[in-house]
Amino acid sequence: MEQFDFIENLTYENPDQMSAQALAYVGDAVYELYIRGKLVSMGIRSAKKLHSSKVKYAKASGQRAVFENIQEKLSEAEARVASRGRNMKSSSIPKNADPVDYSYATAFEALIGYLYLKNNKERLMEILETAVGDIS
Repeated sequence: MEQFDFIENLTYENPDQMSAQALAYVGDAVYELYIRGKLVSMGIRSAKKLHSSKVKYAKASGQRAVFENIQEKLSEAEARVASRGRNMKSSSIPKNADPVDYSYATAFEALIGYLYLKNNKERLMEILETAVGDIS
């Protein structure tokens, strides 16, 4: 998958002023779409195989591992956004997720949402490619 096409003609408030929750909400969708696109581009057509492959990358523990791998490489602004996401109080943590994993996953999703809404395609793709790598 060579590029990640952005949805055009949408206007957003300044992502620097958005809540961590809103950033994570968008980031979750962007990350999931990226993963699904990668899997389909590999020729996987079975819904069961698509789902089981996606879960490996989308679950909280997987996102935490990715975040910890890139954390040292974040700019100051990116680190601030991720910190806001990690420290966000969540009213509902999935029952199968470790709360610490979930907080780091939220940090990762907030970062992805922030980069998407800032229209920073190059940095977003760099992080997504690092996160997912070569799916096999």
